[in-house]
Amino acid sequence: MTRLPPLTTLRAFEAAARRLSFKEAADELGLTPTAISHQIRLLEEHCGKKLFRRRPRPLALTDAGERLFPSIRTGFQTFATALSSLDAKADTRPLRVTTTNAFASRWLIPRLKLWRKAHEDVALSIIGADRLVRLEADEADLAIRYARSAPRGASREIFRDRFYPTCSPKLLAGRAPIRRAGDLAGLPLIHFDWFANDQSAPNWARWQEMASAADPRARDLGSATLSFREESHAIDAALAPTALQS
Repeated sequence: MTRLPPLTTLRAFEAAARRLSFKEAADELGLTPTAISHQIRLLEEHCGKKLFRRRPRPLALTDAGERLFPSIRTGFQTFATALSSLDAKADTRPLRVTTTNAFASRWLIPRLKLWRKAHEDVALSIIGADRLVRLEADEADLAIRYARSAPRGASREIFRDRFYPTCSPKLLAGRAPIRRAGDLAGLPLIHFDWFANDQSAPNWARWQEMASAADPRARDLGSATLSFREESHAIDAALAPTALQS
């Protein structure tokens, strides 16, 4: 590839050639006429040709300058058009929000009406993905994720969670009310594999250990009856009590 001169020299030449005035070019670019003259001389040294006839006044382009000017002017116009198109695409591209599939279906999607009401002019793209989506790789603009510590970069805590047993009311039909942890005996326990080898992830073993401080019978509830790798499957199982009844 042919070695190009510094962009500053081309910018100075384009402005001076368009206005046929070093002073007016300097005012446009926020420089001094001396600085413009210096940039033009650097470009002339690079080209090996004189580009301006400085005397007698007024300033005029040489034959070499006349040949160079249209290409330089077109090049800068191309740059400006390309940059404008990027801005236009940024304005029309939807806001890309990524979160887990279960969180999207159970929490985010039911609240989209509120978003549309507040930001009806902003298109939204929901990216459901249980894997970590890299914002720095421009895979998404915003990520909603569960974390026990703030991730690197800009982040904001939405809310904190609590973990407690829950089930469909139909599963408890005909049973005595559940008042203490030990009353869960005999009921199916659904487990979701949060993170592999994560000892601090919420699970039934950890819950029973904490609950046993208030009710020692919680230690005898046993292990999970059903385990799921997909969070949404675990939620669906809890909402379908007939699938859990023997």
